Amino acid sequence: MTLIETKLIETERPRTDICVSAPPAHPRPDGQDRYTISEVVAFTGLTAHTLRWYERIGLMPHVDRSNTGQRRFTNRDLNWLGFVAKLRLTGMPVADMVRYAELVREGEHTFEARQELLQQTRRDVRSRIAELQDTLAVLDHKIDFYADARRASERL
Repeated sequence: MTLIETKLIETERPRTDICVSAPPAHPRPDGQDRYTISEVVAFTGLTAHTLRWYERIGLMPHVDRSNTGQRRFTNRDLNWLGFVAKLRLTGMPVADMVRYAELVREGEHTFEARQELLQQTRRDVRSRIAELQDTLAVLDHKIDFYADARRASERL
């Protein structure tokens, strides 16, 4: 089989997104998913202040309100907050996260811009991983040095 034939077969296979996993089980099924801010705080570990801030800066999509004005979050909001948590772990700047959220709200015609933003973040993460691997190698070397020194002193 030629390289071109191999590539064609590979592209014909269904692509599996390794980042897609079953979303966490939500406390309530869709349709019955109206959570207060305190329930979202308990579920996500975020503070109410952080949730309000996310909404104020445009990181959270519009959150529905009850007839008394209380925020009512949905399972979709919980999924979004889970994704934002992953973006935070990447070290993505808040401004870039807000930009990503804006692009999502603008619609499908922004797929390319969203992809580029995520690809840049991925490059940054890979660079940090390489730095951490180098740091880990230095730590391993030092740990081995002290273990060898201790063993040598025990032989005396």
